Amino acid sequence: MDPTDEKPGKTVDIYRDTWVRFLGYANEVGEAFRALVPVSVVWGSYAVATAYVTTDAVDKGKKAAVAHGDNPGRTTRVAVAVVDTFVWQALASVIIPGFTINRVCAASLYLLGKSTKWPLSIRKWTTTAIGLSTIPFIITPIDRSVDFLLDSSLRKIYNEEEKKQE
Repeated sequence: MDPTDEKPGKTVDIYRDTWVRFLGYANEVGEAFRALVPVSVVWGSYAVATAYVTTDAVDKGKKAAVAHGDNPGRTTRVAVAVVDTFVWQALASVIIPGFTINRVCAASLYLLGKSTKWPLSIRKWTTTAIGLSTIPFIITPIDRSVDFLLDSSLRKIYNEEEKKQE
């Protein structure tokens, strides 16, 4: 995703429209490799993903602050931008996909142990391959589900707050 390929006039969001977006998937990769690497590597992948989520939320807060200038309700709108981005990213980029890949890998390692006589190292590498290959298939459904969840809950509260301020 090269920003120079974007249409003129379209603002490029470095956290969503460039390679930086893939940092949000670091923990899924860590989970896929859990059977092969020390747990500290897995936790390190969560640190990378959490740093991405936090940085994106702060960026959206700064953009909201600039967009709303000194208008009434500026603080609320900045807070909404930060909270909405952080909650969405935490759920869609870290918590749900991390849990999903963890369970897919755990189940595949267990099933391979019960159904094959492969050596443990082969089962672990196979589990890692299954986990990595699962990542592209879970992204869109999880993103859409988190959108639905937030639209049905937290974002209703935000919209009510914005109506009160107008």
